[in-house]
Amino acid sequence: MRKGIEQRIASLLKDTKTQKQLLQVHAFYIKTCSSHNRFLQAKLLGTLVSLPTPIDLHYARALFDSFPLRDTFIWNTMIRAYLYAQNPQHSVTLYFQMLLHHDEHVSVDSFSLSLVFQACGRLLDWENGTKIHTHVLKLGFAPDLFVQTALIEMYAKCGHLDYACKVLDSMEEPDLVSYNVLLVEYVRIGEIKMAHQLFNRMPQRDLVSWNTMIHGYASLGDVGTAHKLSHTDVEHRQQSNEALKLFHEMQVANVVPDRVTMLSVLSACASLGALGMGKMVHEYIERNGIGIDMKLGTSLLDMYAKCGDIDNALRMFELLDHKDVFTWSVMIMGLANHGFGEQALACFSKMITEGIKPNDVTFIGLLSACSHSGLVDKGWVCFKSMSCLYGFSPKIEHYGCMVDILGRAGLLEEARELIRTMPFAPDAKVWRAFLGACKIHKNVDLAQEATLNLLELEPHVDGNYLLLSNIYSQAKKWDRVVMLRRSMKCSNIQRVPGSSSVEVDNTVYEFVSGDKSHPKSLEIYEMLEEVLDRIQCAGYEPLTTSTVQDVNEQEKQNALATHSEKLAIAYGLLTTPPGSPIRIFKNLRVCEDCHLSIKFISKVYQRKIIVRDRNRFHHFYGGSCSCRDYW
Repeated sequence: MRKGIEQRIASLLKDTKTQKQLLQVHAFYIKTCSSHNRFLQAKLLGTLVSLPTPIDLHYARALFDSFPLRDTFIWNTMIRAYLYAQNPQHSVTLYFQMLLHHDEHVSVDSFSLSLVFQACGRLLDWENGTKIHTHVLKLGFAPDLFVQTALIEMYAKCGHLDYACKVLDSMEEPDLVSYNVLLVEYVRIGEIKMAHQLFNRMPQRDLVSWNTMIHGYASLGDVGTAHKLSHTDVEHRQQSNEALKLFHEMQVANVVPDRVTMLSVLSACASLGALGMGKMVHEYIERNGIGIDMKLGTSLLDMYAKCGDIDNALRMFELLDHKDVFTWSVMIMGLANHGFGEQALACFSKMITEGIKPNDVTFIGLLSACSHSGLVDKGWVCFKSMSCLYGFSPKIEHYGCMVDILGRAGLLEEARELIRTMPFAPDAKVWRAFLGACKIHKNVDLAQEATLNLLELEPHVDGNYLLLSNIYSQAKKWDRVVMLRRSMKCSNIQRVPGSSSVEVDNTVYEFVSGDKSHPKSLEIYEMLEEVLDRIQCAGYEPLTTSTVQDVNEQEKQNALATHSEKLAIAYGLLTTPPGSPIRIFKNLRVCEDCHLSIKFISKVYQRKIIVRDRNRFHHFYGGSCSCRDYW
């Protein structure tokens, strides 16, 4: 009779899906079972821990404490419950309590150790982690694969990569999981070079290995120490290039990519402006039946927008059946960066009509749209509506956008007053926006104030010095330009060179000013000479005020002639079909002379030229630019 009841309870537990059902089964167990059944006790606790709903820790612990006979499985289940409920400290405490209850029924096993090492890793509890490592040696679990893998993860999470490597190297037959655990931790903390070295020595790789590396290169390019701050743009581009190379190697190795891979590769394409590769990825997704859900669809439209193809970004946006606030915000930001301010505002209105509540990022997009299109009044309306209509206070990023809106419009005193009355201290981005506006409107006095504040916050960023240097050179204050250069030299501040890239046949080619490293340099310079001759015949005159050097007029013209944008465009004209668009991506703000010359090139060669600089997109066609010279 009793055996039949116990079988009935075990069957009920198997079908239990909610905590309410479990409570009913538990009540039935208490009512019908006169003696304790360790198997059913373990089953009760195990079912509770495995429910899809969040674990009720108080109930789980009360259940655990009510069992007079607790074996290793029950102790492990409770330790796991705390761990899965994001309460690792209690997992560690319970492990040490388990050691005190050591008898014929309770003994630490490899699962106990694996769980407690995971808990120590999450807590960054190096001290207890090393103490429990001695238990591993004492209890004879050193050769255990699961324990060793958990040890690797714990040491890596605690920042002791050397110990993690030693554990891996000591393993007689480390499996793929052991390698992947360390690989993931390397990428998580930004040690991408060490990750790649480990990746190269792995005897085999699975989808997790490839995804980890591709994601690492695609998303961790901006990880670096403070003294590398000025080089992060260059690093990020290099990392994105590596991500695309790895994706190609992954296909050669016949490893089938999944949705996670696609998200990372699209991120790399967006960073590089590699539209051709991005389109290939889109085609691959459709050809292989990878469903385009909201997240993947948002990544696709983000890639198109950042690669200069705003039409395909809008098309992708319209195709998505479901859109969240992030999708809408990405679309608004894309329109803003392409200079379509009114369309961005219209998109926002439609978003509100459809009942989607905006967030902080949405308003950064809106304010950027107003900034790039000179919509000062609408910018103020958006800024004030954040608190008045939507109930959240503007953050420093939103104040920075407003400073940018006012500064670009020439309202420097208003921008300065807004900085002064901000509810928090202005950061470097705010002062940089103000300094950029001072450059546009050639206000040396306010520029000096902005620079003093900016250099106090970012004393080693070359761009801050160069902005002021440009302002001094515009005002022909060459003595101050020299003084700034000496200051940079004394502080060992290296200038990050301006670079421009162009994608041809799904390969991205990068140029710097005066670059002659390309195998086709001779043809590129011959093309460039032809370009300059033709646009000068059409009325182009070099804007030598764009140079920051105190040299004669001819030397200034020579310096301007080989700017990276012009070299990239010359290569694009050489290698792409007549009439096709040329897309250029520049790491710095495009200079006034290049902006002027590209307008002439677009007219003379009847080409659409899309340039993405540090601030926004410029669409050149027929001798004019979409920015209307407002950038």
